[in-house]
Amino acid sequence: MDVKWVTLAIFVVCYGLILWRKVKISYVSVASAILLVAIGALSPQTALFEAIDWNVIAIYWGFLMVSIVFSESGVPARLANYLARRSHTEGMALFALCVLTAFLSAFMENVGVTLMMVPIGFALAKAAGSSPTTYLIAISCSSNIVTTVTMIADPPALILARQTGMTFFDFYWFQGRIGLGLISIVAVAVGFVVLYLTTMRKMKKTVHVEVEKVEMRILPAVLFVGGIAALAIAPYLGVPIGYIGLAVGVIALLIEAKGAKKVITEFDWHSLAYIIGIFVVVGAVNNVGLLTDLANGIVKLGVNSPTLALVFLTWISVALSSFVDNVPFTMLMIPVCTHMATAIGMANPFPLLFGMLVGTGLGGNLTPVGATANVFACGALEKAGHKVRLGEFMKIGALFSISAVATAHILLQLLWL
Repeated sequence: MDVKWVTLAIFVVCYGLILWRKVKISYVSVASAILLVAIGALSPQTALFEAIDWNVIAIYWGFLMVSIVFSESGVPARLANYLARRSHTEGMALFALCVLTAFLSAFMENVGVTLMMVPIGFALAKAAGSSPTTYLIAISCSSNIVTTVTMIADPPALILARQTGMTFFDFYWFQGRIGLGLISIVAVAVGFVVLYLTTMRKMKKTVHVEVEKVEMRILPAVLFVGGIAALAIAPYLGVPIGYIGLAVGVIALLIEAKGAKKVITEFDWHSLAYIIGIFVVVGAVNNVGLLTDLANGIVKLGVNSPTLALVFLTWISVALSSFVDNVPFTMLMIPVCTHMATAIGMANPFPLLFGMLVGTGLGGNLTPVGATANVFACGALEKAGHKVRLGEFMKIGALFSISAVATAHILLQLLWL
């Protein structure tokens, strides 16, 4: 049987099992990768040294270690308490908490940030005598809205940067134009205006938040800031960014020497293995020509101009990311965007890549299961006896996300096409 079609069959089964979520997705991706190498869709050497981007793996590991240590330093909790106390109404207190969540999520793993903010959201709701449902939905959506603001905000942004050779600063000024990061900042600002007008403006209760004594450790905060700065300047010094990831991860373990075992145990090793496997799976699918066929098929359907391609890729990504994991989707769509750009005569594929990434990153806020942070927040609500209805979630998350995506889409059309 043709290797190409066997590869397609393995990929379909792999993706189906990932969507099903009844088997650990790390087992699925690694097993699929081994099968694809075994049938010759990709050589072992290509799989290990070309398909897998070890720099991405190193940064993911290192900065997640930093996130775990920083989240337990007391600094984020102290900031959240300060902002809540300085706000005079319930709506402004929640808005301040959401903005802080978004800021931290631009540099930290968003699930970790959400988990940090959940107890603060519960406390704020209790102080105001309100249901915590609105609080936790707004907080989790705020953690997802910034996935394209920085290179390290989310694995898909990091993967795109690595596979296209972008640096940290390229997210803000790239090829002589305003970059994806600045476009995203404007889009996020518009999203927050919409969120405030549709949700927080009506929350007029006066809220009094008790002052909590939170012990702070400064060293994790120094590492957090220093690690981001080092990542930004590393390419200009000729230092592989993977080394920065390894270095900050090791330093985080040294800082947390007494609790290093706990940090290592808490780390999400399954997600790391999952990403490694998906690198090989998508590399094999691309190697046998399936992604070129997909790109050409989309063009033949009538998506044959830069404007139509941007519309299609941005909004199909929004729709699919509501229930499809964004890591394999991004890996799959990067070569598809590149092939599509070539097929319709675009010299520069970056407008399509940026549109796809914006749609993938922000679309998860349409449903409670569209992003892991949303799943955790809704799970916390259900444990506390508050059932989250789809309509209730979408009333907050959908308008928030769609306004941000639409803004980014318009800016990409005006500035990049």
